[in-house]
Amino acid sequence: MKLTVLVDNNTLIDHYLTAEPALSFLIETGGRKILFDTGYSDAFIQNAQKMDISLLDLDYVVVSHGHLDHTWGLVHLVKHFTEAIIEKRQVRVPELVAHPWCFYPKPKPPLGNSGSLLSEAEAGLHFPLRLSRTPLWLTDNIVFLGEIEQTFDFEHIDPGKRKIAMPDGRTEPDQLRDDSALVCRTPGGLVIVTGCSHAGICNIVEHARQVCGDDRVRDIIGGLHLLEPGAERMEKTCRYLGSLEMEALHACHCTSLSSKIVLAGYCPVQEVGTGMKLEW
Repeated sequence: MKLTVLVDNNTLIDHYLTAEPALSFLIETGGRKILFDTGYSDAFIQNAQKMDISLLDLDYVVVSHGHLDHTWGLVHLVKHFTEAIIEKRQVRVPELVAHPWCFYPKPKPPLGNSGSLLSEAEAGLHFPLRLSRTPLWLTDNIVFLGEIEQTFDFEHIDPGKRKIAMPDGRTEPDQLRDDSALVCRTPGGLVIVTGCSHAGICNIVEHARQVCGDDRVRDIIGGLHLLEPGAERMEKTCRYLGSLEMEALHACHCTSLSSKIVLAGYCPVQEVGTGMKLEW
């Protein structure tokens, strides 16, 4: 499995690429190409082109959850495909994989919608949709986890101002049930790829271990949503992740510097930035 960071909050030194407060990864394994999240703008496309990476032959686009820093790039991906088709270049239209609630509007005052600019209906005009609340195997070794089981009380989701607009017209507190992750099985253990980990990184890991039938966790890469965690949550998260004895922890995007410093006392925290390439 090979992973290229197309967009993160940071860039690596001597990589003249664009960063933004968002996330997008390209995963390649077994002849398949999976785009995981699309960031906020077209930066992921521009960065891919600078790295001589084509996004016109993707097999899947996986959306971790509906927030704008992970989905607004979908509009630019549609434009990218549309222009290529009009210009008679070869395009393989990928399946779009997400939780069924991913495209529901997410009002968060003063924002009218902090979620996807594309509705499910509009997305369905451009991509074959595979929306699933249950685990969905994309290859023999990569699985989309679907809705994450809530195991740990200390990772309870407080919706705050976040709301979600349901199809029947109701608006209710957004418990971020659409937040999910990818897991790749490797000979050395599981590699877990997260977007923001709103569901709780410890919950995600436990769910991944159960789905894959493997307790070994080799690496985690992605946002851990540890921006201003309470003391109890930070301590319990550190102890849990430390107990996994991972080879590496690639915490990025929505993980604060102070949280990374504390995590480094328990786990082998590694640098992440736009342009980075990893292989397992």
